[in-house]
Amino acid sequence: MADDEVVKRLRARGEPIRLFGESNSERRKRLRHLELSEEKTDGQQNEFRRVMEQVEQGAMLDDLRRQANMSLDSDDHWRQKYQRALDYDVSDISPDLLRTDIDRLHTLLYVYFKRLVYEWREWLDARPEDERHSAEGKMAAATQRQAAEYLRPLFRSLKTRKLAADVLARVTEIARFMMDREYMCANDAYLQLSIGNAPWPLGVTQVGIHARAARENINANKVAHVLNDETQRKWIQSVKRLIRFAQTKYPPDDLAKMVG
Repeated sequence: MADDEVVKRLRARGEPIRLFGESNSERRKRLRHLELSEEKTDGQQNEFRRVMEQVEQGAMLDDLRRQANMSLDSDDHWRQKYQRALDYDVSDISPDLLRTDIDRLHTLLYVYFKRLVYEWREWLDARPEDERHSAEGKMAAATQRQAAEYLRPLFRSLKTRKLAADVLARVTEIARFMMDREYMCANDAYLQLSIGNAPWPLGVTQVGIHARAARENINANKVAHVLNDETQRKWIQSVKRLIRFAQTKYPPDDLAKMVG
């Protein structure tokens, strides 16, 4: 890319055309990083816009079916799944199951988070019609639908028993705290899952070309899980949305236990 074009693109973005001591090659790399960041943001916006369109189309179809007194088959289908999830006892979710019955823990977590996704949808569907059809109402529905979509990899990992042990431990803590309405603690566990608890570079688990004595200590709770890959980042952030929904639907007795 010609230097004139680089300068033109940087100026269009309100960026300095050259940083102190920056070479032409470094300047081109900086521009490319900016462009990649913009592409990622645009992609996320387009994805949410797609979900919004699906919500609007679904609302229109549902209205037409109601006017024609037609049954909502798809609506009945997910409600049947929700009812089955409600019938399943998940009260035993506990970090103790990591040692005693890890297979059962996978199943309980799967059912618990599935139940929350369905419950969130039901809670949104129960709103007055004018609220559901408002711009804010449609955005809330799109957020729920997007979260349900993003959580599919988590459900798949739980179903196949392939969730990493340290990730499973954090997800278990989050679920247990949510059930106990300790939402601040659940948020702390979410932060442990998403950004870790040690100042290692983001995502780094190999710190040199030679093995180190403490190499095995750089495990997943010390790196930024949320940035490991795009798919994982999405479902982890969707778990945070479930925490916020849960504290709205089931507020704690002590407001100090709520996430701000």
